[in-house]
Amino acid sequence: MDPQIIIARRVAKELKSGDLVNLGIGIPTLVANYVPSDLKVFFQSENGLIGTGPIPEQGMAHPTLTDAGGRPISALPGASTFDSAMSFGLIRGGHVDVTVLGGLQVDAHGQLANWMIPGKMVPGMGGAMDLVSGAKRVIVAMQHAAKGKSKIVAKCNLPLTSSRPVSLVVTDMAVIGFPGGKATLQETAPGVTVAEVLAVTEAELAIPDSVPEMKL
Repeated sequence: MDPQIIIARRVAKELKSGDLVNLGIGIPTLVANYVPSDLKVFFQSENGLIGTGPIPEQGMAHPTLTDAGGRPISALPGASTFDSAMSFGLIRGGHVDVTVLGGLQVDAHGQLANWMIPGKMVPGMGGAMDLVSGAKRVIVAMQHAAKGKSKIVAKCNLPLTSSRPVSLVVTDMAVIGFPGGKATLQETAPGVTVAEVLAVTEAELAIPDSVPEMKL
């Protein structure tokens, strides 16, 4: 199975009916594809829309209906649009139940770096700082390693997004939580052993007596 699909399907299982959910750019946007049809989840785009629907069919995109990354989206019946001040009021006011964000690094204590690599051109932080600080739960959806280097690190050496730690990290190899502020292996991906996860993880992981396999 494609690594990104593994991540998106597992993250979708963290959502429950009634949740207001913000999806970041990249892998997080795939999560909406794997939410069960009987689950009533409200997706928010930080540029001012609650009730985002699937990517429109070719030729049906509306130029003013986009996600925060500028890509075409659709709006479900009953959707609500508003300005960015209201959108960030919802985020900063603690009304977003779950945000799913991509990551460059997450360290052993759940600190996230996801908005810039020094020396490289970036468009700006966007809403990442507000979302990590304001959402009730912060889930990071990212691949476990990039170019042979672990993205689960002992300590972030990239600029932090927020001083607040994240709630959960879902990668193509594992689910990692942070009970008591310590990175803990909670699940492994299908066909992946605990030893294989440890071999590509820079941060020290706490390993429970039993580590179940992800249910996708």
